Amino acid sequence: MSGAPLLALEDAQARMLEGLRPVEDCETLPISEALGRVLAVTVTSPIAVPGFDNSAMDGYAFASSEAAGRRTLTVACRAAAGDLPAVLPGGCACRILTGAPLPRGADTVVTQEACQRQGDEIVLPATWSAGSHVRHKGEDIAQGAEILTAGQRLRPQDIGVLAACGHTHVVVRRRLRAVLLTTGDELREGGAALSPGQIYDSNRPMLQALLTQLGVTVTTAPALPDEYEATRTGLREAARGADILITTGGVSVGDEDHVRKALADEGALTLWRVSIKPGKPVAFGHIGRCQFLGLPGNPVSGFVTFALFARPLIAALAGETPRATPVLMARAAFERTRADSRREFLRGRLRVAPDGVPEVESCRQQSSGALSSTVWADGLIDIDAGVTVEEGQWVRFLPFAGLFG
Repeated sequence: MSGAPLLALEDAQARMLEGLRPVEDCETLPISEALGRVLAVTVTSPIAVPGFDNSAMDGYAFASSEAAGRRTLTVACRAAAGDLPAVLPGGCACRILTGAPLPRGADTVVTQEACQRQGDEIVLPATWSAGSHVRHKGEDIAQGAEILTAGQRLRPQDIGVLAACGHTHVVVRRRLRAVLLTTGDELREGGAALSPGQIYDSNRPMLQALLTQLGVTVTTAPALPDEYEATRTGLREAARGADILITTGGVSVGDEDHVRKALADEGALTLWRVSIKPGKPVAFGHIGRCQFLGLPGNPVSGFVTFALFARPLIAALAGETPRATPVLMARAAFERTRADSRREFLRGRLRVAPDGVPEVESCRQQSSGALSSTVWADGLIDIDAGVTVEEGQWVRFLPFAGLFG
């Protein structure tokens, strides 16, 4: 596999996801605990929403056929939200508040600002429209209508729709179980004293946060040493009971890069090396039923490849319906005079130019070890292989919110 040509990004993603089956176990949760979970069963509404004709505004309700040609109406009743439908005498109006059921016989509401109240009468405006300011039964959601589809990751607005339809519980797929391992003799935990040549392990906390943000249950362990047998044993033990094992480092071709060989010997290596920058040495395979994703050790490379590979892999295993990555077009506020042989993802920051056009800056520091560039940026600039960029040229921009959400 080491002599094979580099895979294009989309080809690598397709090969990674081919034949994957989502976890089958499901659980029923109160909707208050279901945020971020993947819906396992399509949900329909047992009721119509709204459940009755009601007023969309504070004002006066009446029958349009009886008010035609008249300027004044007697106010005969009052209706507020939560009241039973009022009985409207013929030729009269009802003082009505927002959300109140429309009185029987009424079909129109005129806002209070458009009317003049004179004792028990209102003076109608010179013009008004029949049927105005009325929310009809079922106009939002019809009884029996599908409101949410299996495979959706539940958002706050989805929880709101479930509640509006009277649902209190929902069936979701269980959380994925991930094990996260970093590799390298040079890594130390935060707070420990650093000797010459040692660095703090930033990958593990960062990737753990990204996994947690996606609703994954994460287990971590101390960094694996740069030693083959220890690496193989660590991978084998980590894969037990996990749905996905993610490692950082050890997947390139250095003398101390043992993860790729350990994976091939312990399980199966099905994908390695992708034509992207940063992040070329990405490895994918499995150990038994546990899927394996090996990310590069450089922090930015790990960050970028998590977005491009871990996010879609997690979505597929969780049973989430595939979705396209949001792409914005923006005007380049930078130059890239040297084309790269690989597809390049630069850290960038979006802004609005004085002429109102969206444009994107490129971070000056594009090293794969400069994690601060991911803090400065709010997305990735996607540049095809062999392409240079001139200032003012339109480029693709991938917001972090779409990549990691």
